[in-house]
Amino acid sequence: MAALMNKRFLLKLLSLFSVVRGYNILIIVIAQYLTSAFILAPALPLRAVFFDDNLFFLILSTATVIASGYIINNFYDSEKDFINRPKKTMLDRIVSQRTRLSVYFILNFAAIFFASYVSFRAVVFFSLYIFVIWFYSHRLKKILFVGNLVASILSIAPFFAIFIYYKNFETVIFIHAIFLYFMIVMRELVKDLENMPGDLAQNYRTIPLVYGEKWSKFFLAILTVLTLIPILLLTTTFEIGYMDYYFYASFLLLVLFLLFLYFSKAKWQYLLLHNILKLIIVAGVFSILLIDMDEVLNRVF
Repeated sequence: MAALMNKRFLLKLLSLFSVVRGYNILIIVIAQYLTSAFILAPALPLRAVFFDDNLFFLILSTATVIASGYIINNFYDSEKDFINRPKKTMLDRIVSQRTRLSVYFILNFAAIFFASYVSFRAVVFFSLYIFVIWFYSHRLKKILFVGNLVASILSIAPFFAIFIYYKNFETVIFIHAIFLYFMIVMRELVKDLENMPGDLAQNYRTIPLVYGEKWSKFFLAILTVLTLIPILLLTTTFEIGYMDYYFYASFLLLVLFLLFLYFSKAKWQYLLLHNILKLIIVAGVFSILLIDMDEVLNRVF
């Protein structure tokens, strides 16, 4: 009996981890710390960055808000997700809607509590962040173009918080942000192509459903070309050390992306395109360490 209860408890934990997409949150936390240490505050000792209480609570607030955002998004998209991702949805539904909503409110209150340790401005920022995530999940995501743009802004907002905290306004940081933003917009559009059956059933007005796959691919091709501009600027104009190799690899992957995009028609093909973009984004997190490897080694050892 005890073994059965433990198994059910573990299944519920796994289900909740799936709902809040814990793996994504972990990547975002790592990205925020690496961005802080090696891009926004490269002159500070690593200890001063990693043991900064204010930064810790900013990142903790971000993690809890994002987790709650995934829960409320899952709540509104449950029927659509059951069509698009039935296996994942069955795992998510092990935890009841009531429990998920309770966790949603607890996480939001926790985020505001953590932000209050930093400043009143942080409380205002995260309160607005929570509201916009809810409004996006409830209404904005069904609106043509608006849904994609707001989703992309929400994805990059956590980095905006630490950017304001360090007040580092160098041009190279903005170029990095533009590259990341284009990548996220592309990923959102590919997700729309991937999720067309569920979006159609739930009356979503996405670009693929309104303009068709052909025009969606055309928009993606334009975005891919635009993404090459910050790559070109970062590799030719700014000193980014060995991170050049990351952008060269990203360039090649984007060329492959365009080739696959031209021939893609089935859901599994769009999923492959989605994974290419996800690989570029995740690899970009860890490639931050390549900006100045000698300095990294000196600061670590």
